[in-house]
Amino acid sequence: MKKNLMLFALLIFTISCKNDTEKAGTSENESAFEEPITKEIAYANGFKNFEDVNQINFTFNVKVNDTLRSERSWKWFPKENKVELTEKGETSSYNTNGNLDEAETQIDKKFINDKYWLLFPYELIWSEYDLEHNRSSVAPISQKEMHQITVKYSDTSGYTPGDTYLVFFDEDDKMIREWTYQSAGGRSLSTTWEDYETFNGITIAKMHKSEDGSFQLYFTDIMVK
Repeated sequence: MKKNLMLFALLIFTISCKNDTEKAGTSENESAFEEPITKEIAYANGFKNFEDVNQINFTFNVKVNDTLRSERSWKWFPKENKVELTEKGETSSYNTNGNLDEAETQIDKKFINDKYWLLFPYELIWSEYDLEHNRSSVAPISQKEMHQITVKYSDTSGYTPGDTYLVFFDEDDKMIREWTYQSAGGRSLSTTWEDYETFNGITIAKMHKSEDGSFQLYFTDIMVK
């Protein structure tokens, strides 16, 4: 059973990706409140500095217990719409603004997933979703009372339509501390957002852990210029 749970957790992170063509949006019910709070979260993580970024390098790692299950190194040139992946000793690149062939689509799925974990606060401006806000909610891991937003993607958006994210953040500094990913098929995974560090104005949570620490998703080799 333990082995199956570990494999299940690994499966979750690999499918939690969105299509980069989405545009910013909020739900109709609370748009007057939600648009400012999403912007506050994004700007608390340095969003205003992203327009000056020419290149971001990072390595996406997933460890289950003591076993490294995934390691992907990326070079992203956002102004050039160019992405380069190095995985298992092989390097591939593609243009995110073009028509992708089958091989490029498979790389793009990995990139969108990994970038989503890296810069989710920015997706609150970049992506289109339905949004709800709860001013008082109990975070799943720490059991602390925090603000919560629920980000739900439509059944037709991105590579994994229907995904939902329950995002728990501090009221004062607007920094995300935990989240729960829920797939359209009912799978769920809660992790921390911790070990924040700012790279040339871009703030990144370098570590995400499950409650027992058996699942760790983390970033290394980060460079922003």
